[in-house]
Amino acid sequence: MNDQHAGQAIIDTLVLHGVERVFVVPGESFLAVLDGLYESPVETVVCRHEGGAAYMAEAHGKFTGRPGVAMVTRGPGAANAMVALHAAWQDAVPMVLFVGLVPVADRMRESFQEFDPHAWFGTQCKRVMVLDEAERASEMVAEAFFAAGSGRPGPVVVGLPEDVITRTVSGALHPPLPVGEGALSPEDLDTVCAALAEAHRPLLFVGGQRWTPEATASLTRFAEQNGIPVVQDWRAADRVPFDSPVNCGWLGYGRSDAALAMFEEADVLIAVGALPSDVPSEGFTARQGHDRCNILVNIDTSLRGRSGAVARHLIASPVAFARAVTDLRLGREQTWAPWLSAGRAAQQAFTALPAPEILPATRLGTAHMGAVLGELVKRLPDDAVFTFGAGNHCIWAQRYLPTRTFPSQLSTRNGSMGYSVPAAVTASLASPERLCVVVAGDGEFMMNGQEIATAVQYAAAMLILVVDNGRYGTICLHQEAQFPERASGTRLANPDFAALCRAYGGHGETVAANDEAAGAIERALRAVTEWRRPALIHIVTDPRHDLP
Repeated sequence: MNDQHAGQAIIDTLVLHGVERVFVVPGESFLAVLDGLYESPVETVVCRHEGGAAYMAEAHGKFTGRPGVAMVTRGPGAANAMVALHAAWQDAVPMVLFVGLVPVADRMRESFQEFDPHAWFGTQCKRVMVLDEAERASEMVAEAFFAAGSGRPGPVVVGLPEDVITRTVSGALHPPLPVGEGALSPEDLDTVCAALAEAHRPLLFVGGQRWTPEATASLTRFAEQNGIPVVQDWRAADRVPFDSPVNCGWLGYGRSDAALAMFEEADVLIAVGALPSDVPSEGFTARQGHDRCNILVNIDTSLRGRSGAVARHLIASPVAFARAVTDLRLGREQTWAPWLSAGRAAQQAFTALPAPEILPATRLGTAHMGAVLGELVKRLPDDAVFTFGAGNHCIWAQRYLPTRTFPSQLSTRNGSMGYSVPAAVTASLASPERLCVVVAGDGEFMMNGQEIATAVQYAAAMLILVVDNGRYGTICLHQEAQFPERASGTRLANPDFAALCRAYGGHGETVAANDEAAGAIERALRAVTEWRRPALIHIVTDPRHDLP
């Protein structure tokens, strides 16, 4: 490369790594990097809040498997981005956060917006790096991308002192570093086959990151050819298609009793990418006996988050495992047929939308979420993408919205609110040909709903369902269980969400009765698919029917 400032070298290295867009809230601390973006092929998505920008980067990591990139300024900007780092850390998602910093000479002087990035981020990142030598700018980007994507993926923070990135650098750009997938040795494959040969109730438990569309297809083919039931991790229900004859549900909040029973009763569990961690194990209570046969296929050598027995740890990514077993025929599908059919029948019953005529009556001026989803599901394409954050409303999305391809479900396993709209911006920009559907609660939406403005600016079309029950519903349920009739600190006074979306430049609808759902969905879908603008349906619901 010719002589140029370090900020330009950073952007050129992003181009070399195949980065198509970055999510930014600008700040004076990284002006040289913004200058590098000026004539770059990298699209600069200017966001309204650092939390939204960082969530978009995290969602990019989930959606593409490649590190998402966010850029924020020092101090307050960095603090706002922390929420997405926590999500990426707990979900093992590759992302790189560039943070502007005070000049080197101003360190440790209580300078304007000064903070210690190592102290702030060190417990929630794979690495925290600070660029103190301008000549290493390209190298540090390559190292950050490698760290974010290798092994157990996760977030990486790169600190950029504002004076260092203005210095002139020369030399070649650092090329991308390849990330290994691990592999199943012949002995590993023999271990899997031997365990399944003796099994009466085998179960595949799948989730985590490091998947590809090809890997999910291969894993599904292996399970279907051999009649092995599959349960999926919480917020990872798109590894095996919704309609697959081996899909027996998911674990975690909102799961069916049948899925948990299969997890407990399986005599051989093969966990691919997923781990029996806190949420799927019901708070470290399910499948904890050390006599259980749990074969964990995971690229993470440390198995962070694991609980219970480990009969064998095979160090391989889901991609490597799926490649090794895709054509494996075990010849035991007839033996396992009753076990599979019972699990599949239970899951089909659990995910069948209730008929409109049996829905419970709601208060005047409210609609039932079951009626709305019933109308929506009729009109969904097979490749629809669904995004949601945290709250009771998510159970409706998790349970009833059909994930038929990978990736098609973007959410957070750390219970983080405010994720749904930013994630939809990412999905819509990455795959504009696919319908993106957001399911947000009133509280969840208000945390980052302003990113509709970003969606309008960059033509990120999406359908947003805002479930308005006038409260923080999940917390209310906990209160009612522990302190009956004493709800405190959970009431919400909400705006007209449909009008709010129209004010941002989108399309707005309100549904306050079941029979209004069909027309509102038709009009909203037309706005999304034909006019390429965000459309929001404000669903006024009865808090007595928050959950399916």
